[in-house]
Amino acid sequence: MFIAGILVGLLLATGGFSLYLRGQKAGEGPKGQLVLKLGHGLDTGHPVHQAMEFMKKRLEELSSGSVTIDIYSSSVLGSEIQCIEQLQNGSLAMTKTSAAAMENFIPAMSVFGLPYIFRNGEHYWNVLNGNIGQELLQKGEDKFLRGLCYYDGGSRNFYTKDAPIRTPDDLKGLKIRVMNSATAIEMVKAMGGSPTPIAWGELYSALAQGTVDGAENNPPSFFSNKHYEICKHFSLDGHTRVPDMLMISSKIWKNLDPQVQDWVTQAASESSDFQRKLWQKKTAEALEQAKAEGVTVYEVDTAAFAAKVTPMLENVENPDVRELLNRISEVK
Repeated sequence: MFIAGILVGLLLATGGFSLYLRGQKAGEGPKGQLVLKLGHGLDTGHPVHQAMEFMKKRLEELSSGSVTIDIYSSSVLGSEIQCIEQLQNGSLAMTKTSAAAMENFIPAMSVFGLPYIFRNGEHYWNVLNGNIGQELLQKGEDKFLRGLCYYDGGSRNFYTKDAPIRTPDDLKGLKIRVMNSATAIEMVKAMGGSPTPIAWGELYSALAQGTVDGAENNPPSFFSNKHYEICKHFSLDGHTRVPDMLMISSKIWKNLDPQVQDWVTQAASESSDFQRKLWQKKTAEALEQAKAEGVTVYEVDTAAFAAKVTPMLENVENPDVRELLNRISEVK
């Protein structure tokens, strides 16, 4: 009886542990709370991270605490591409990615990396919130990637260590960090620079060590990651407006209760609205703070930069991207 008792105990313990593991894999917390893991590469002071914190709070409110999000910032769960791959295999629920990085999975996303295709900020958001933007959020379903919303990534601009970029000719001979995006690489080449793909989390060291001479991004990212400590020249050329995208694993999404899906969708949408307002404020603050740290901000003739990339736009070969360009130009 003693031996039988031990065997029964072992079976119960093994079964209980197995159930525990299945619960953990499904993202279930210790009290039955559904926990969605979200990993991204930004620091906690970035407006996008703050929008995610807002989303977490709203999701808890909408679900009366039954659903929450665990947010892992600063690339602790991997690089941008690694997090996307984790979504594909279902080991991570959500991530923030640039639309530029998504073009490696969904070629049509390369349209966002094309320079000077948006007339202004209003045109940009009319596209994102309209049919075009919503269609693109769902383009990755066959790759197990589902878009939830867009976050404002602002306009991207060149910044450098030793000399300012006032005209496209100033880029000649300079190694410029770009995202791992074929379109971004082609754009910098068209303008005369030498594009160098480097993971965002490794860029500070690359700038400090002289691996690259500069980079391109929006003002809040430039300031919050302390690139102003190395790069003292920031040019407002506004070559692209590449949105950030909040993605969820389709493998996890399809297993969520429809009510949970509605809560997640609503919380994400509200976080996008929250982030847009915060972004405008943070952009203005970032430029002023950068100036206070010794950075010179330059107004430049954007027409000169746009002229350099006109052939690039005219020679777009992908028929899906060409169609999107035509549709974007027709949006009011």
